[in-house]
Amino acid sequence: MNTSESTPLAAIADPDAIGDEASPIDVDAAGEERSMDIGVALHGQRLDKALLELAPEFSRNHLQHLVKEGWVTLGGAVVVKPAQKVSAGQTLRVQLQPTAQSQAFLPEVMPLNIVYEDAHLLVVNKPAGLVVHPAAGNWSGTLLNGLLAYHPVFSTLPRAGIVHRLDKDTSGLMVVAKSLSMVAALVEMIARRDVSRQYVAIAKRAPHARTPWREWGETVVVDAAIGRDSSNRLRMAVVDLMSQSGKTAQTDMTLWASCQDEGDYALLHCRLHTGRTHQIRVHAKHLGWPLVGDAIYGGAPHVTITRQALHAWCLGFEHPVTRETLSWQAPLPLDIQALLGALHMPQPDGL
Repeated sequence: MNTSESTPLAAIADPDAIGDEASPIDVDAAGEERSMDIGVALHGQRLDKALLELAPEFSRNHLQHLVKEGWVTLGGAVVVKPAQKVSAGQTLRVQLQPTAQSQAFLPEVMPLNIVYEDAHLLVVNKPAGLVVHPAAGNWSGTLLNGLLAYHPVFSTLPRAGIVHRLDKDTSGLMVVAKSLSMVAALVEMIARRDVSRQYVAIAKRAPHARTPWREWGETVVVDAAIGRDSSNRLRMAVVDLMSQSGKTAQTDMTLWASCQDEGDYALLHCRLHTGRTHQIRVHAKHLGWPLVGDAIYGGAPHVTITRQALHAWCLGFEHPVTRETLSWQAPLPLDIQALLGALHMPQPDGL
């Protein structure tokens, strides 16, 4: 382990990432058969409304899907129209089927690059392409699923002890709690900005953008609020808080190396003072230097890399229990090394 100076951390994991069709506690209901006799109160109501009385933990959309797929009988006959009216005295029967969400929080064995572990927490080096926790479009194969398989303690913790996140295509270091008390301690440290997280990024100057750095080692402080992009809900953007909702955001971007031979490229060392969604990517675009490979934010493609050139390189904090100052560094992934090599850009010592 290496020691390192402190710098602030990124965002706490979003609890809304869990879908609303079925809660994780409903997993055991998947595949269960339920039945009831239609009473006077439901006489003449739609079938899908009656099903909500029988299986209230599932969404109406999901129950309508079960009807259309033939998993529901009324009076002993299969019914495939959710709008069909039910009558008092009929027996309603449904064979519940799992939703993607109801199966999302299940253990999945996968290789995890654990760089540190003790009784209280662990640090993992997340590869690019691995989603941190289940959400729409990625209900399995996430870091959360891997943690549930790695150790039984994670099944007792909210979001398997994950207290912050990295984007799917951002690589690098994350800390994970192994107890409820450690979850609380790390969340508080993140809020106080007592956790140091440093990133390495490679950016390319957009046409007509100015160069904010005059020399290597110079730091530019980007102090610009971030909110949802009004023209594209998949993106975040720098916003004016006087006219649009958003949150304050600040990033230090230090020029570590540059290259003009293949176009204007910059190797950047980034420190977060806040932790907003896509913060470094948004602030880099705001400067006119979007990250290489970042298609969402206008970054130039490069043959050596298929994702944004962003790596959570260094993580450090004072251990909440032992009070030891800890720090770790994750070597640059091969694709970012290949990009630096293709650009003939010098790699600073220690990377």
